[in-house]
Amino acid sequence: MRDHLRAGIAVYNEGRYHAAHDAWEAYWLDLDEGDDERFLHGLIQFTAVVHHASEENWSGAQGLAESAVEYLDGLPDPYRGVALDRVRSFLAATAADPHHAAADPPVVTHDGEAIGYDTLDFDATAIAAEVLAEAGRYDEEAINDAVDRARDELDGDGGSQFVGMVFSFVRERDQRPVVYQRLRDHVELEQQKDDDVRGLFE
Repeated sequence: MRDHLRAGIAVYNEGRYHAAHDAWEAYWLDLDEGDDERFLHGLIQFTAVVHHASEENWSGAQGLAESAVEYLDGLPDPYRGVALDRVRSFLAATAADPHHAAADPPVVTHDGEAIGYDTLDFDATAIAAEVLAEAGRYDEEAINDAVDRARDELDGDGGSQFVGMVFSFVRERDQRPVVYQRLRDHVELEQQKDDDVRGLFE
């Protein structure tokens, strides 16, 4: 859960409120009922509260704030490293006045640290890359291929080209379209090399 958790927190803290839940959702859907399921369900609804408030959907923000408080109620603070009292306080204030959510969305911390893209290790960065690809209408297959090739590099093939590009795609927000184009070009080049080698043995 840690990598998914940190990736979603980073995406949220960087202002991509709607996209943040994608880092948690697939993991959450596989959980049985229990504290972890309630925790992620509450966080997903929390990010939806902030998203609705940013879109001035006050009734949506208020209703989800009330529901999210219920999911997170009774969990210890911190839980899984996340400072929940700050989140619960924000949700309670938003349930009372939804305009509160637009004025003061809290930074989410993990293990006492405000998580951003530059604090993620590779596995969490890979999750964030996939989330940002989907949210930004980038070719998800190209990103997934780059992540797979980066994992091969980390497993010892001697390269670091794709590792660097995956980190850059996530961390360099203003340059993301340029980084993506370079990443996609390299993916296509490597795919062509793979196809050429396969062709020799068919």
